[in-house]
Amino acid sequence: MQTYYYVLASQKFLLEEEPTHEVLKERTRHYHEQEKQIDFWLVPQPAFLETPQFTELKAKCPQPAVAIISTNPQFITWLKLRLEYVSTGEFQAPSETIPDALASLAAVS
Repeated sequence: MQTYYYVLASQKFLLEEEPTHEVLKERTRHYHEQEKQIDFWLVPQPAFLETPQFTELKAKCPQPAVAIISTNPQFITWLKLRLEYVSTGEFQAPSETIPDALASLAAVS
């Protein structure tokens, strides 16, 4: 099992009000320069919020929600400091309640 760390916020905040795309683009460029494998993903309407352990968090976060999920806790800590108005946490996957850490409930268009 792998530990995943996340930053969670409303889609409006994370994708419209903050320059999140620029942050992720710069991080991706940096990883490529360092020949480092990407260890973060932007997940719209993350499925892990539907599990019983995240009921309270889901109720507090305006919907639709977006998560940035990573296996790197330092990156998530940095994002929390950078973005400020987000929730953070961690979970283990795959598990009985979270079979796919990166699953999304967003409709594919």
